[in-house]
Amino acid sequence: MHAFPAYFPLQGARVVIAGSGEPAEGRARLFEGSPAEVVRLEGAWALDPDCYQGAHLIFVASHDDDFASAAEVAARTAGAPINVFDRPTLSDFNTPAIVDRGAVVVAVGTSGAAPLLAQMLRAEIEMRLPASVGETAELLGGRREDIKAAFPDLADRRAFLRRVLAEPPLTSERLDAALAIGAATVGRIVLIELPEAEDLLSLRALQALGAAEVVVAPIEARGLVDRHARRDAERLAPNAADPTRLAELARAGRIVAVVGGAADLTGVDVAVERLAPAPERR
Repeated sequence: MHAFPAYFPLQGARVVIAGSGEPAEGRARLFEGSPAEVVRLEGAWALDPDCYQGAHLIFVASHDDDFASAAEVAARTAGAPINVFDRPTLSDFNTPAIVDRGAVVVAVGTSGAAPLLAQMLRAEIEMRLPASVGETAELLGGRREDIKAAFPDLADRRAFLRRVLAEPPLTSERLDAALAIGAATVGRIVLIELPEAEDLLSLRALQALGAAEVVVAPIEARGLVDRHARRDAERLAPNAADPTRLAELARAGRIVAVVGGAADLTGVDVAVERLAPAPERR
């Protein structure tokens, strides 16, 4: 990972955009509909250090090299992170390509190396992301304490959320009904066959690895697991993954991913889903 992505809360934030023309207009469009206070600076105002005081984020956006350099120097006095359009060496952060769904924001970045590639990837994600996903996030955020009270255990809470999110769209009525049912949730064991090459992992296998709360894998699959499994997923060595324990985890609502023949599934009394590698394209 060449750059760490971070999200800055915009409620009550002061965002300063220095410059004019399309670069500055493009930065301003990023904040349309946001709760941030957006301050635009042009000409001599953009070179006055006092105009940047109180800023939380600063964008210097101009094709003019002399202006951009002078404005960056003036903006530094505010102590806020700065992005200078098309000049990564002057910037504290890069501006990613953004998919905006309200409470759900997806950012695609290339550490400033290939902005056009990030835009192309954003377009792909935008087509696949439902328009209602932001409303779903706001609904869950508003009911966070209710859900936490109903499911104090984190793993149980995640299993419940997986269940209610599996059948979109999620409405307040459906959430209330699901909370009334309680912890009636079912986990599963997914056996993922190791492909000859990593890019032959099927989409379903990647989704299962990404959702798994417990992963059993041999040493030779550790790199694959680290790249595709959740960082907070419990890792079990094959010699610690006896069939009885795996079955208990699944009955408790956990998703267990077993990579290759890493664990003995003999006698497991819960359903086991087997995912073969994707066929190689010729």
